Amino acid sequence: MATGLRCADSMPCHNQKVNSASTPSAEPPRPGDEIADHAGGSGASETKPSLGTGHAPGDAPADGTPQACGVAGHSTDSSLGDCEVSWQIGAQLKLLPMNEQIRELQTIIRDKTASRGDFMFSADRLIRLVVEEGLNQLPYKECTVTTPTGYKYEGVKFEKGNCGVSIMRSGEAMEQGLRDCCRSIRIGKILIQSDEETQRAKVYYAKFPPDIYRRKVLLMYPILSTGNTVIEAVKVLLEHGVQPSVIILLSLFSTPHGAKSIIQEFPDITILTTEVHPVAPTHFGQKYFGTD
Repeated sequence: MATGLRCADSMPCHNQKVNSASTPSAEPPRPGDEIADHAGGSGASETKPSLGTGHAPGDAPADGTPQACGVAGHSTDSSLGDCEVSWQIGAQLKLLPMNEQIRELQTIIRDKTASRGDFMFSADRLIRLVVEEGLNQLPYKECTVTTPTGYKYEGVKFEKGNCGVSIMRSGEAMEQGLRDCCRSIRIGKILIQSDEETQRAKVYYAKFPPDIYRRKVLLMYPILSTGNTVIEAVKVLLEHGVQPSVIILLSLFSTPHGAKSIIQEFPDITILTTEVHPVAPTHFGQKYFGTD
């Protein structure tokens, strides 16, 4: 499940705390022997890097808890650090629990020397992870099914009334990942570009399902830089009767400024992303569609 940036999150975390076990007294070490640490490991073992960008390896929590975000200048090695980040950005910002796979995908996407094939493959994988977690934020209801052996199995299924909306053009890169998970889901589109004279975001096109005001919306936009484009897109959705509380913004990368601007404008919106960093890979759309 996504990690919310707050002191006490009701959502469970996949990372379980490891309790240090007491070890019996060992005989005195001999020259050349490795000295075991307090957790039973080796003093020569490699130190895991911090999950948040801009922190030294020693800043990572000892219990394996995922760090809140990679905002430089904010310590996240304790709950106090998470509270500070939550206060500045908002508890509505949720991050995927970090692991080495996600970190590698982020690295390939940011690497200017990566081939377009590697870039697209990595982007599609990361998109799928974000979409899957976004679906976890949608409501389910309990149901009972009968297996081929006649066994009654109690499970869950999606509640109906969901849709996707992509902000063109880069948001269209996330559409296939959503369709792979929800093959019959309806997807609307919004085209927003900067006005040549005023340099302000302007809506040029919007097409939604006619009953979007009754649906929960997965808004897709991979890179949150300033947040202005998303703010204009949400305003359009509001004009069509959609409330911010039912909008889940799916993003791959976000800057602290972009996330903060969106949440300040719409405090009830939910943002799901993989990383918060001052430098966002703004080349994403051009490289994904081959126009770089």
